[in-house]
Amino acid sequence: MKTIAIDGPAAAGKGTLSRRIADVYGFHHLDTGLTYRATAKALLDRGLPLDDEAVAADVARNLDLAGLDRSVLSAHAIGEAASKIAVMPSVRRALVEAQRAFAVREPGTVLDGRDIGTVVCPDAPVKLYVTASAEVRAKRRYDEILAGGGVADYETILEDIRRRDERDMGRVDSPLKPADDAHLLDTSEMSIEAAFSAARSFIDAALKQ
Repeated sequence: MKTIAIDGPAAAGKGTLSRRIADVYGFHHLDTGLTYRATAKALLDRGLPLDDEAVAADVARNLDLAGLDRSVLSAHAIGEAASKIAVMPSVRRALVEAQRAFAVREPGTVLDGRDIGTVVCPDAPVKLYVTASAEVRAKRRYDEILAGGGVADYETILEDIRRRDERDMGRVDSPLKPADDAHLLDTSEMSIEAAFSAARSFIDAALKQ
């Protein structure tokens, strides 16, 4: 199984890194965070409640992983809704099952999220934990919004990231944490090129074994 598991907090750079790694190695890529967002969007689109676990789990079980549109699913309202259903155990079980089915695709896969190396693919031959300080991550998100022509407040973004970290790391079911055998990549003072180079060295060594 050629699965590369990449975990880390919001805005650490794992998404950009994951997509680039998948492209270079010719592997399939899945941003598992989008599976929660897609489930939330489906609930919102149908006018279904966000606090009914059975309904949310049913939607999650029928989710089409081929139809995940990042540009649509990145909306703030969808992210807020996703955070509410992401703590539901039955929703997580349904999506983890779908993610595991994706992970065995040939010739290989790159999955990024919060619990890939610890829960979804604990036997993945390559595990990376990509992180950065909350301040650096907030600045990156702030710059990204401004570059896209949007309006943003740095302090609000920083507060949101810290709140999200606390929620992700503190939840009982599948908390965000590095796997015991994950390679740590702190990108606080790293360019994407440096992070990519470091990641490739870990990946090449692991896939040769």
